[in-house]
Amino acid sequence: MKLFSMIYHCRGNSLQGPSSQGSGVCMMNTGWRDEQHPHFIHFISSFLSENSYRLNFLPIAPDFIFNNGGLSVAFIFVTCWDTDNVATVFSRVRKLKRQFGHFYVVVVVPTREQNDSFYRSYFKYGVELGCPTFVTVRDPEMGFEKILKIAHAHGVCKREDVTNKLNIERRRQVQGIDMFLRVITSIPGIDGHDANALLQTVGSIESIAKASKAFLLENTDLSTDKADRIVRFFRDAQFYMSPKLN
Repeated sequence: MKLFSMIYHCRGNSLQGPSSQGSGVCMMNTGWRDEQHPHFIHFISSFLSENSYRLNFLPIAPDFIFNNGGLSVAFIFVTCWDTDNVATVFSRVRKLKRQFGHFYVVVVVPTREQNDSFYRSYFKYGVELGCPTFVTVRDPEMGFEKILKIAHAHGVCKREDVTNKLNIERRRQVQGIDMFLRVITSIPGIDGHDANALLQTVGSIESIAKASKAFLLENTDLSTDKADRIVRFFRDAQFYMSPKLN
């Protein structure tokens, strides 16, 4: 049975080593840990370490919470689909999806019967498509690999978004400073050094325009003549329209 694109039936490859992941923190539910085989917990611990993640055990509500790149991603991890415990799983899903913006449910369905049971239950309990996203896998090891890939992907997107915003802000600041220098140095007799001094001591063009001659003389190293020129530039239209002195 095929389900829509927001449910991923995963059969992909495992991670390719630590170079494919950035460092982050994985928080594991202590109750979930105690229900698993020690060998599987050892696998998870080793896999996280190899991919530069720190593992913490905490009494959290989901089974896992990953923090990667400043973004938290929560997971329910059903390592064995129990046809007699379906209601409990979906009840937990409904509760947690309201608490986390990024939330996934990974379900291990190794047999055809379990796989069919899962899909019947998905429709029976009226899960809203993609809220949360369900990921079905064949075995627990594959499931945890998928969890780490999803968490990492969110972290990468977060970092790229932050970097993009920083670049935009940096360009905006550079453009703003450039415009400031162009306006201030258009004042007859005011050069780049004077403009930078005004930027550091007075601030914006608006603040300079409102500043009095006395304020400029008191707070900058401008000469009386230059302070007078600045005040006249912003208050005297005839002076503003006059040719700039070389």
